[in-house]
This record gives sequence, structure tokens and C-alpha cells, in this order.
Amino acid sequence: MPEKSKEHFRFCSRLTLAEVTGRKAANIAELLEGIKAADDAVIYHHTHRFIKQFHFLVPEGANDFAYWVANTVQADRLGEELTSIDIVQYHSLADIRDAFVKMLERHLAENPGPMRTVAPGREFHFMRAIRFSLPTDCVARDYAGFIECLRKVSVSSLYLHVFEARLRPPYGVDDFSHWFKTNFNDESVGVEISRLDPYSYTLEGLRQRIIRIIEKRLAEMSRA
Repeated sequence: MPEKSKEHFRFCSRLTLAEVTGRKAANIAELLEGIKAADDAVIYHHTHRFIKQFHFLVPEGANDFAYWVANTVQADRLGEELTSIDIVQYHSLADIRDAFVKMLERHLAENPGPMRTVAPGREFHFMRAIRFSLPTDCVARDYAGFIECLRKVSVSSLYLHVFEARLRPPYGVDDFSHWFKTNFNDESVGVEISRLDPYSYTLEGLRQRIIRIIEKRLAEMSRA
């Protein structure tokens, strides 16, 4: 039978407020300069909010930069390239920023001619995400308790522990995998959760998939 954890897992929820920076871009070159100057909070707002915003639908890996380029500047090919940047594969917001910078720099180098400038009122407005982490009353000390809590918490909590966690130490690791590994020496659960493709699920779908992974593991341990 599985043992109780030495360290409990407290589920937290996430709250984000958007702040206007005052900076805007009317063409691709200005978008590039804005991204270069952007701090982590700006990059976070324009890349990660899509996953949370569309949690009732299967997300498509979109980001605000790609959306503006494709739909307002109408540079379809560049928009597709920016959409292809898989933010979940990066371990820091600085790395995500660098990926956008390199792609935009390459585009400008390959297209040195006149660029389209959008009409006033259609500029890209850089926003900053102010994030808060709030503890909930859901605390898990074993596998069964973890499943019970995971069924109750909001999708904001799931988002925080699965997506945002990868952007802080230990980088690239979600909170769930880290807890099972460090407290139960359970690599199996961690590997399965870390391999989940977030773009293949809604957040509710992701919740159910993680619950099934842990239930399967709990059943295996109970039979041992």
C-alpha cells in the first residue's frame, strides 16, 4: 500500500490582472523592438493566457503576437510561423522571448522591402500580467487524497501547477510530477504527466487524464 507523504501538497489557485504598458506596435519591426524590450510579465501575458482563456476548447498553441500578425498585419506565413513556437517546450520566459525575437529578425532579414503599417487604432498593445498565487484549503498527503483534491480545485489551480510551475525552479517540471518524485520516489507518475501534450486537451480534459494516471498507479501499488 502507498505510504503517506512526508511533505503535503497544498493546491493553490492563480489570479492574474492585466496592466497596460503604454507601448504599442504598428508594424513588424516595432513588434520586434517591443518584444526585445518586454519583461517576463509582458511575455507571459501574450503567450500563456491563451491556454487558460480557451480552457473550454482544445487550445491551438496560439499567442497574441501570432494572432495580430496574421489577422491585423495579414502576414499569414509569419503568423503561422509564430503560432508554431511551442511555448511549453521552453523552460523560461526569457527563452520564449528569444524564440520570438529570432523568428521576427529572420523574417525582416529575408523581407527587406517596405513593410505594412496598420491603421491607427489597430496597433498591437503590449500588456503586462500581474500574477498572484493563492493557497486553497485542499491539501493532499497521499495518492487518494491527491485525486480527491484534484477533482475539487478550479482549472486555475490546475493551470498554475501544470503550466506556470515549469517556468520556475526546478525548471521544466510541473508541481505534480515533482511532488510524486520527491516524496514517494515515484518516477512513473511524473513521467506520464510530464509527457502529456497540453495542446491535445482542454484543461478539464487534462484534469481527467491526470486523475486516470494516478488512479492507475494507485491500483498497481495496491496490488503489489
